[in-house]
Amino acid sequence: MNIEDQKSWKGKLSNHQQMGGIETSILDNGAGKGVRIAWINTGTGLRYKVVLDRGMDILDAFFGEKSLAYISHLGITRPQPFSNQGINWLRTFGGGLLTTCGLSSMGGPNEVDGVSHGLHGRYSNIPVELLCIKQPDIHSGDLSFEMVGVVKETSIFGPNLELKRTISGVLGSAEIRISDSVRNCGNTSTPLMLLYHINCGWPIIDEGTRVIWKGERIPRESDDQLSDFNKEHNFKVIPAPLQEHSGFGEDVSFIQPEKRQVICGFANDEENLALKIEFSREQLPWLIHWQHLGKNDYVTALEPATNPPIGQKQAKEEGTLIELKPGEVRDFDLKLSVLTGQSVTDFT
Repeated sequence: MNIEDQKSWKGKLSNHQQMGGIETSILDNGAGKGVRIAWINTGTGLRYKVVLDRGMDILDAFFGEKSLAYISHLGITRPQPFSNQGINWLRTFGGGLLTTCGLSSMGGPNEVDGVSHGLHGRYSNIPVELLCIKQPDIHSGDLSFEMVGVVKETSIFGPNLELKRTISGVLGSAEIRISDSVRNCGNTSTPLMLLYHINCGWPIIDEGTRVIWKGERIPRESDDQLSDFNKEHNFKVIPAPLQEHSGFGEDVSFIQPEKRQVICGFANDEENLALKIEFSREQLPWLIHWQHLGKNDYVTALEPATNPPIGQKQAKEEGTLIELKPGEVRDFDLKLSVLTGQSVTDFT
């Protein structure tokens, strides 16, 4: 189906949903009962689920019959606003193609000026205020679609950060565009830390899947504990499930990207499938690569970020913590594209 060639479908449709678009609903069973979601169908085989009550993050994502995303044991759950203590965030982490971490702290639990920050912050447990949905218009030929919403991390005497998120695309294009604008709506300077946890699993992640990134991998004290596989392959190839990644086992790499416009992702040559991730080093100067490749818990992530996941306390001590002034705005943009055919082989 060639959606971009409007001659092929003009005059033959009465509803854009026959090609794709956005459909909202509310789940009615299990741990996610009552959660608002939106399924987006791009008309290319790429379709994905936006969880409106979890910060407009993305859980399921498929290309044809193949899953792109890792889904954790939990799957989708209702938001838990008071999960921001210790490592309780792990009790709410459904995996998914995109989980956003922040906004005022991300990384391990830490405490600054008597304020406790839990693992990876509050963002992914805050429901969005949905502002608008734009559907494709088959009558005018405008095949673009978008959803816009606002997530507020705020408290009396605390930070007052507002993230306005736009998720958009075009029918006929296997792409997801995410544009975030973070504003300090308070009257004092406020820390900003942001990390985009892009989690992929089987079948795109499998033995021999290539991991694409260019840059300098920054040595860490924990590097002496890396699996022998990653010591040999420098995080560039995915192994079979690793016994040493059972339980809390993992390998993590901090990468400083080489170019201003960063291109990274995963390519599975056997499946003829790749996920390409693009972002600006000016906006997100760090790329984190997480591997947790245990049996039946087989996931790896590439994570564009403002900082390594070190928590607000350490970022402040190192002098790398972003402080947004009252009224100041910062923009962050991501593009995720599905590749097939020769594009997979050429993706290096």
